[in-house]
Amino acid sequence: MAAESAQTLERGLRLLRLLADGKGGRTPTELSGELSLSRPVVYRLLTTLQGEGFVRRDAEGRVHLGFGVLALAQAVQPLLRAAATPTLRRLAEQVGATAHLTVAEGDDGLAVAVVEPSWTDMHVAYREGSRHPLGRGAAGQAILALRQGRHDYFVTEGQLQEGARGVAAPVTGLPWLEASVGGW
Repeated sequence: MAAESAQTLERGLRLLRLLADGKGGRTPTELSGELSLSRPVVYRLLTTLQGEGFVRRDAEGRVHLGFGVLALAQAVQPLLRAAATPTLRRLAEQVGATAHLTVAEGDDGLAVAVVEPSWTDMHVAYREGSRHPLGRGAAGQAILALRQGRHDYFVTEGQLQEGARGVAAPVTGLPWLEASVGGW
């Protein structure tokens, strides 16, 4: 027996995913075509999502993700940090370097979890919440490679901090997460 689903919810989530693809805002007519839904259905979805703050319309009538999605995303970050910390702790202790999980946030990399080794006399400090362009540093370059379907690891030197060497590899197998794990 097939599992029951909520058609309206599925359609609304498909609409949100479409808007999250980074290609910019769309008109309701464009959304209707891309989702293969009638315009009245799209308008009803947009009315509900806009009322909840999940979408917004600009002066030209184009639809964009709304700031309501940020509240949902921020609730995920502590869960992600808690899940990653034990693995980062093992990595930091084994290699004697600061280990970090960096996620893509638009064109930036955001360090959401950082663990420093307990036994070294010196190591590079890296703060949770640190942000840098994806094109700079090993963590960001690994995420950009992931976007291209590559699973390469990267080594950089002095790109984020003079004299510091970074190593990072993309996190694979989680299609909903653009992230890398690395160390300094």
